Amino acid sequence: MGKNRCADNSNQTSYYDRKAAHCALHFAQFHCLCCTDGVRRCAQGNSLCDRLMDPEQLKDDLCKDIAQNTGNIARTCACTGARLHLVGPMGFSIDDKKLKRAGLDYWHYLDITYYENTQEFLEKHSDDSLFFFTTKGRKVYSEQSYPDNCYLIFGREDAGIDEHILLRHPDSCLRLPMIGPVRSLNLSNTVAIAVYETLRQWGFPALQNEGQLHQFCWDDPISFD
Repeated sequence: MGKNRCADNSNQTSYYDRKAAHCALHFAQFHCLCCTDGVRRCAQGNSLCDRLMDPEQLKDDLCKDIAQNTGNIARTCACTGARLHLVGPMGFSIDDKKLKRAGLDYWHYLDITYYENTQEFLEKHSDDSLFFFTTKGRKVYSEQSYPDNCYLIFGREDAGIDEHILLRHPDSCLRLPMIGPVRSLNLSNTVAIAVYETLRQWGFPALQNEGQLHQFCWDDPISFD
């Protein structure tokens, strides 16, 4: 009961063998607080605010990128072999119970890189192919061709990516089509759509494209008697 009696695992490789075999895909999430959408805007306009916010106030009132979202994103990365890059400062601990609960038992499959801030990330990957997913983008995500070893970049749930960064990469800002009045999709849903569009273009390299029943075989004769 519950054991797959017809699956042939002889040709299946380990997760890390598969990861080394297929084209690299990177996902990066910027957790820093942005100055866009009215969050932390100065009274003078859209310039960055130099005033430092109280850390506790920031944590309690503005850090709404829920740990569970990052846990869901980590699970998507684990299932697809994408590498996860977390860019701080984060409004939660990586040991947060909600984050771990959302990621379930997938954490040992992950390849995670941490960065203190967006500047560190952008400096280290200045020569890489970066794609910024934002509701402000002028290009539909499915119209973009994604090269090997590219980086899919997302912002915080509550603030998105800093517009100063977007302005420096106008041709790499991608949008998922939505009806006008709705602000945005859930962050982890957006990530899953973007990751699978990229992998679809690559032909789902080294991923298992077929599943098996647990109690039966697909080719078993069917009897309803």
